Amino acid sequence: MTKRMASCTLSMIDRWQDLVIQDKGQCKEIEMNIEFQELTVDIICHAAFGSSFNEGREVFEVQKELQKLASDSSTDIIIPGSQYLPTRWNLHIWKLNRRIMRNTLAHIIESRLNSKDENYGNPNYGNDLLGLIMGMSTTGSNRKNGDPKLNMKEIMDECKTFFFAGHDTTANLLTWTMFLLSLYQEWQERLREVVLRECGMEISDADKLNKLKLVNMVIMEALRLYGPAIYMTRKASSDMMLGNLMIPNGTVITIPLQVIHTNKKYWGEDANEFKPLRFTDGVSRAAKHPNPLMPFSLGPRTCIGQNFALLEAKMVLAMILQRFSFTLSPQYKHAPAEKLTLQPEFGLPIHLRPLGV
Repeated sequence: MTKRMASCTLSMIDRWQDLVIQDKGQCKEIEMNIEFQELTVDIICHAAFGSSFNEGREVFEVQKELQKLASDSSTDIIIPGSQYLPTRWNLHIWKLNRRIMRNTLAHIIESRLNSKDENYGNPNYGNDLLGLIMGMSTTGSNRKNGDPKLNMKEIMDECKTFFFAGHDTTANLLTWTMFLLSLYQEWQERLREVVLRECGMEISDADKLNKLKLVNMVIMEALRLYGPAIYMTRKASSDMMLGNLMIPNGTVITIPLQVIHTNKKYWGEDANEFKPLRFTDGVSRAAKHPNPLMPFSLGPRTCIGQNFALLEAKMVLAMILQRFSFTLSPQYKHAPAEKLTLQPEFGLPIHLRPLGV
């Protein structure tokens, strides 16, 4: 899917260059957080839905509103059973869910089921993410009669999950990485040198992106200091011992990722400093514990979109570094805020300057 990622990124970069020309100057101030939000929507809609891009974008707009409602209600006191009452709040949420489920996603999926095209390739549902999910869900005897192993609701839930994982978190990862590279100009220059040496001015493929080890180290350090996921929760499925602590069945545990990622016990006295070289020998050897970094969780429940997000971040950063230098705007106010994910409260205004100007 790197070609789709590159195509969307190139459209954004071309627009930036046009803005510089229109401004009749050598640099242009651009609000990066908004730009990356739009870009990652563009990429995930194309990657997930391909030819159904416009319908997929409608799904995103509704899910974004649901995300805001979830954030707004995250500190509310929950009364058991209240989620089933026909309150104005609940009625609005139900309406949005029906709009996603019945009107949009169901229409896209039913269209794929009813009009498989041999040109899509194998397994004939399309070579985008939705097509791959539908193709993988038809196995054994089910494949013969065309009945999907996953039912309609389950396929829609997979799409909704990938939308959230593939959009908001990646946009904020790109935002905070650009912030750090604007602060630490020497690292911006080092990365640009690596990108130009390995890729030149060409659009990279997955193989070339995997060679950009230094870029990966910077991304890991950005995830450590400004990881989009601030905490995660897990629910005990049975009574269990965690060290010397007894965890009763059904207990919900909150894991404070940001606290772990900057804990001096594991990372040393420079835990709060930006030092990408700590990842020279990989994540497992970056600290005094083999699992010190978990921005995508760990184990069998690791985020399904991890590789997609990291590949996308490398692609976007490499293409920007090929064409622009950038610095923080004097208007920037540092105020990281929790809105389900870690976001800059007042955005990220950046001064972009085309290289060679």
